[in-house]
Amino acid sequence: MINFSKKFQASPYKKLWIGIGILILLSPLGIILPELFKSGGAWGEWGAEGLEKITGYIPEGLKKLSGLWKAPIPAYGFSGWKGLFKSSAAYIISGIIGVGLVVLVSILIGKFLARKK
Repeated sequence: MINFSKKFQASPYKKLWIGIGILILLSPLGIILPELFKSGGAWGEWGAEGLEKITGYIPEGLKKLSGLWKAPIPAYGFSGWKGLFKSSAAYIISGIIGVGLVVLVSILIGKFLARKK
């Protein structure tokens, strides 16, 4: 059996993983702080309609491209997960999934490139 605890402690990437973990845990601040200060949505999380409320118009390019992409996990939440606590948990889970996918794709690309040499 692999002892992940010893492997992690010896890893040259230990600080990186700790930093990524902290960032994942802090990610719900983007929804918690606006809720606490009653300031609307998180900065930069606006859709076309939200931007129109802020600026009074929707840029033409945004109008054309707004339907181009549908997020697999819209608003980083899951169906039926309402409320600040569940939304925060969904942000953390989304962060873990996102980091996991990036790591997996990076490993696969690394193995593919190493095999070509």
